Amino acid sequence: MSTRTVVHLVRHGEVENPRKVLYGRLPDYHLSRRGRQMADRIRDHFLGELLGDGIDPRVARIVASPLERAQETASPLAEALGLEVDVDGRLIEAANVFEGKPFGVGDGALRSPSAWRHLYNPFRPSWGEPYDRLAQRMHAALAAARDAAPGRHSVLVSHQLPVWIARLAAENRRLWHDPRRRQCALASVTSLHYDDDRLALISYAEPAADLLAGASPVSGA
Repeated sequence: MSTRTVVHLVRHGEVENPRKVLYGRLPDYHLSRRGRQMADRIRDHFLGELLGDGIDPRVARIVASPLERAQETASPLAEALGLEVDVDGRLIEAANVFEGKPFGVGDGALRSPSAWRHLYNPFRPSWGEPYDRLAQRMHAALAAARDAAPGRHSVLVSHQLPVWIARLAAENRRLWHDPRRRQCALASVTSLHYDDDRLALISYAEPAADLLAGASPVSGA
């Protein structure tokens, strides 16, 4: 019989970002008050809503991106379970040349002609880390988590674009996409269910759905 293992990709909670910049990989961007509530919802989700599905329902490992917002999202669950939060640099946010700048269509960094040279190829994309490279590092992080705790649940806390690219790659879909169509809300859980090393199912949940309506737009999630 095959062994069922589940690796959950969690997007972090809302970030305090009063300047509305694309914070990307910049340090010292922390969860907002609402973001901390979202982290608590993530904790409650994994403590109370996991089903055995033929495997041990307990979480074996918690791994997070090195950025503060991911660490803070992982912390309530780790404290509740008495686990350490391991750090995996492969889960970090994608690199972006507009990091640290206000960002939007018709305002912010995109108003400057000097920015336009970075926008010539949306399929790569030309303004940041290539999608295929991002997919490769996320696949490696997922495989490492799956192989480290067979027959158990592992929780990986990352960022919107890495999580979404990991899902697109796992589903053998094209990696370039419309960002408005990402199914990856704040504090969401994208779960990859494996039979041995074969991906059998992808499921999605929003434990903090009721908090999303008032959440601030996120830049560099």
